[in-house]
Amino acid sequence: MPEPGAHWRGGLRLALTTFTVAPVGAAPVGRGAARVAIAFAPVVGGALGALLGGVALALRALPAPTLVTGGVVVALGALLTRGLHLDGLADTADGLGSYAGRERALEIMRRPDIGPFGVTAIVLTALLQAASVAGLATRAGWPALLAGVVTATATGRLAVGLACRAGVPAARRDGLGAVVAGTVDWPVLALGTAGVGAVSLAAVPGRVWQGPVAVGVALVCAFALERHAVRRLGGITGDVLGATLELAVTVTYLCLAFG
Repeated sequence: MPEPGAHWRGGLRLALTTFTVAPVGAAPVGRGAARVAIAFAPVVGGALGALLGGVALALRALPAPTLVTGGVVVALGALLTRGLHLDGLADTADGLGSYAGRERALEIMRRPDIGPFGVTAIVLTALLQAASVAGLATRAGWPALLAGVVTATATGRLAVGLACRAGVPAARRDGLGAVVAGTVDWPVLALGTAGVGAVSLAAVPGRVWQGPVAVGVALVCAFALERHAVRRLGGITGDVLGATLELAVTVTYLCLAFG
């Protein structure tokens, strides 16, 4: 029987190693630890966003060209997550874009190489995110720029929790998807959404509504991707979670950049 607090320690380690490159060491992973990890994912995303937002502010103070600022923020975000979520995005794009049957699509997603759908997905995602950050750096004051980056990164992790809610199956019996699928209850999602929504209120000066709308639109898009993956693959996988995260981050940035 696990010792008291083991799920919490293992869950926090899993959250940090899944969503960052923090050198916290490995720990045995079970359903209890997975439940804690996904619940804390938006908090980890917010901390990562604060770091990335600080870099964006420093680059703007130099001053660096805004497109350089956007590119550095996106590149650093990929570096600090080992490119894990971008890899999931590419694999999901290749698998779903193949229009193959369930087993064939899952086989494509397991392969280490990246096909044309995956390359296109990564390039477009990086371009849209970098351009959006550049737009925020151009017009937003420092509190709004910081809040915008935090909102986008936290929303991406919140979208992972939405995809791991109770009732959503795993596509395979092994892998990360099988561990985390169905581990998040609605009250936890509601609490995470409220927290991210509160931060988003400061993301667009003079338009307090635009931040929460951006979060809402991103979650709707993430939900649509998850539903499509469940129909095609029979459930979620770790790759689908990575794609869901990147989609939610991109949509949030886009919604914040308009106006």
